[in-house]
Amino acid sequence: MLYTFFDMQSAALGPMRAMSELTKTYFNNPLFPISQTYMGKIMAAGADVVEGVIRHRGKPEWGFQAIKKDDGIHPIDLALIDHKPFADLIRFKCDLAKNPKKILLVAPMSGHFATLLRGTVQTLVQDHEVYVTDWKDASKVPNSEGDFGLDDYIQYLIDYMQLLGPDLHVMAVCQPAPLVLAAVSILAANDDPSQPRTMTLMGGPVDAGAAETGVTKLADSKSLSWFKSNLTASVPLHYEGSGRRVYPGFLQLAAFISMNSARHVNAHMQHFDNLVKGDGDSAESHDKFYDEYLSVMDITAEFYLDTIEHIFQERSLPSGTMVWKGQKVDPSKITKTALLTVEGELDDISAPGQTEAAHKMCSSLAKNKHQNHVEKDVGHYGIFNGRKWRESVSKVINNFIEKHQGKPQN
Repeated sequence: MLYTFFDMQSAALGPMRAMSELTKTYFNNPLFPISQTYMGKIMAAGADVVEGVIRHRGKPEWGFQAIKKDDGIHPIDLALIDHKPFADLIRFKCDLAKNPKKILLVAPMSGHFATLLRGTVQTLVQDHEVYVTDWKDASKVPNSEGDFGLDDYIQYLIDYMQLLGPDLHVMAVCQPAPLVLAAVSILAANDDPSQPRTMTLMGGPVDAGAAETGVTKLADSKSLSWFKSNLTASVPLHYEGSGRRVYPGFLQLAAFISMNSARHVNAHMQHFDNLVKGDGDSAESHDKFYDEYLSVMDITAEFYLDTIEHIFQERSLPSGTMVWKGQKVDPSKITKTALLTVEGELDDISAPGQTEAAHKMCSSLAKNKHQNHVEKDVGHYGIFNGRKWRESVSKVINNFIEKHQGKPQN
């Protein structure tokens, strides 16, 4: 019923969307005399803000096909490398990378699409061959494909590392940090030749109990049955994934916004002012951010509930109780894969300490294969997008990869 109610509400907003579009068209038309007046600009700006909030958004495009440099345009080749029911593995390649290393960039499956890492990829592809886990919207995966939980996610990661290894470097952004650590631990325990050369974990809940945030408080405040009853729903009949139990994207988006509601309200008020003033650059920047931020996908209920239970409530990995398909997951088995952790000083989603905890868990790894980096004055998104990412964090990662590129030794 929850999903159906949302669909009904969305349909009910159809006339308002149409009216907002019509208002924008009229009041942005230079041939319409009122459009040049202050009142006309207010009408156009108001319609733009309203339309932006209630617009239907699907999966965003990656939105870049080349990188422009002083010496010309450098095309980016995007290719599908592997296809699975719940994810595609895609590759980005550019001739700017003169001595490229293979990087598996593991995108979060926590509501947003992999395109949230657009800026991450644009920077990395200038030096590396970048492979991205492009997770699929669970509402579009037929129920006949079966369940997809934490064990399945880790299996996908192992499959990808075995496909791309052994000269591979793996990066996890946010949510997948503990799962990438788990996958590498399993490869290490089995002495698999595809163990990556380096593992970079960025702003993720490796040990959610190491630092409290709004996310950890919520996870600890309710029982698992409460999350199942109140935050999961069945996909309605007219979707490809009809009947599948999911954590809906619209609920995830509500949770994202509620964590910083005042900031989002202020951003939209500022956007309105910028439109009235004719500040096109600022307005365009706002639109790009929210087109991505407000685009969300459903994730399977079993993966969501597994995450709540094992990553946040039981903290299975740091407590030493995580088991994958009957095999104990033990990060102390890692001896070959160098470990870099990256945290944002102001991160209020995965606070400093949660990711760094991986070092203590990788107790058998030589000291010269450990490195922790805390980026000053940035929050969660700043460690993998924006100026600080481009000018500081990416260089730390590149140097770490270069240092440990050689064949891994015990």
